Amino acid sequence: MPQPPTDPATPPGAVHRLVDTPGGRIHLVEQGTGPLVLLVHGFPESWYSWRHQLPALAAAGYRAAAIDVRGYGRSAKPAATDAYRMLAHVADNTAVVHALGEETATVVGHDWGSPIAANSALLRPDVFTAVGLLSVPYAPRGENRPTDGFARIGGDEEFYVSYFQAPGRAEAEIEQDVRGWLAGFYTGLTGGALTIEEHGRLFFVPPRAHLADRFPTGPLPAWLTEADLDVYSGEFERSGLTGALNRYRNVDRDWEDLAAWHGAPITQPSLFIGGSLDASTTWMADAIDAYPATLPGLSAAHILEGCGHWIQQERPDEVNRLLTQWLDGLR
Repeated sequence: MPQPPTDPATPPGAVHRLVDTPGGRIHLVEQGTGPLVLLVHGFPESWYSWRHQLPALAAAGYRAAAIDVRGYGRSAKPAATDAYRMLAHVADNTAVVHALGEETATVVGHDWGSPIAANSALLRPDVFTAVGLLSVPYAPRGENRPTDGFARIGGDEEFYVSYFQAPGRAEAEIEQDVRGWLAGFYTGLTGGALTIEEHGRLFFVPPRAHLADRFPTGPLPAWLTEADLDVYSGEFERSGLTGALNRYRNVDRDWEDLAAWHGAPITQPSLFIGGSLDASTTWMADAIDAYPATLPGLSAAHILEGCGHWIQQERPDEVNRLLTQWLDGLR
């Protein structure tokens, strides 16, 4: 399809593309030539989360393609909630690889993009020959229905994933002030922005309160400029938040869909990079400890000291170095 217009946020040398998939169009930004590396963002982000990686991977001899996940940015936004099940995201990733004229790719994901990348490798090992996971460790399908577990967390307060379940509820909070909500969320999950206790409380909603009530106020973190925030908020002002939040609303459906892969390891070469001040890393420490069984092809697991959740943006030079070294080792 024709390229959408380039915007000032695009890294020099990168190009925008829209590709057709069975599930609808996927927008991506790509740069470089060589083996394909598919970059999958998380919540609440966009292709722009990989702005530091696109030129670095291109310079290292790779074709880097950062997608807008379905529901985000300029990609398709189906109306049905179940259109955002994990199987649909795996199908999108597979279709993008083929639409780019490739048969195989390395897939790298951050935040929700990490389990999307992991399941792409798990379900389609013929296409995704290696997988890199940022911030969220790989954890195979467990015994219990996810929403049952989330409901037990927090006592009198509500875990954020539970808060996101009812359609329209979180949207009503966020869409009153998209830019302000994003600024608080990004700042709160940045390494060192809050104390350990404050950081933990950020993920729980007291009765009759909002998630943003515990967000920090003040200046933006060093990794996030006002112009960066303009890019993110502009995308969500246009698209709304429903498509992004629908990923959370499919956790039980995913659990049902993936029953045949219960406890399954990912055997392809893999990489994990996490932040020492990221709740995703600390709360899921058992998943990291289980890597010898769950990721038998793991090349390395790196924990970046003092880093929070937005790892490839907080520490772009370190992440670029670790990614390119790992990719070079796959050749």
